[in-house]
Amino acid sequence: MIRTLRAFFLSRLLREKLLLVAFALLGVLMWFSSFSRRTGSFWSAQRATTAALAEQKQWLANRQNIEESERKAAASLDSARTLDATQLFAEVDKLAREAGLNPALGEQRDDATGKHLLQVTLAKVEWEPLKKFYLSLQARSPYISIEQFTVRVLNTTHTATLRVSSVEIAK
Repeated sequence: MIRTLRAFFLSRLLREKLLLVAFALLGVLMWFSSFSRRTGSFWSAQRATTAALAEQKQWLANRQNIEESERKAAASLDSARTLDATQLFAEVDKLAREAGLNPALGEQRDDATGKHLLQVTLAKVEWEPLKKFYLSLQARSPYISIEQFTVRVLNTTHTATLRVSSVEIAK
């Protein structure tokens, strides 16, 4: 078969030979482009997996320290000061109003671990009241935790979105 292809190629005119070589080179370039893209995505996935495994290994290596810190933290909590879902809603609303804000308290749910979550949106607020609200929430830590805090600046006003949580300890 190679002899037949060689004979076919050699019997062609020069411009036909150049055109056949150009088509072959184009095919090789297309294959190489696809190959390099697949190779790049493979190495990217490999690096991401290696980093994730290293992080998991670090967490597992520190498991005893983490569990010990968790036990100490749980022992230091006062069960009378922990908040259920309704108390979390009322406390966040109270702290926002004390800071001079009018919060939009949104989605409220409990996750599988028994943690109460509350979505809070503060639209078109000034910086100082927002800062006062943040500091008052921070002062209630560890009974109220800020899990996510996003601020968008629009001219001189801000729009803040928070996800706060609390854990209720049975009394």
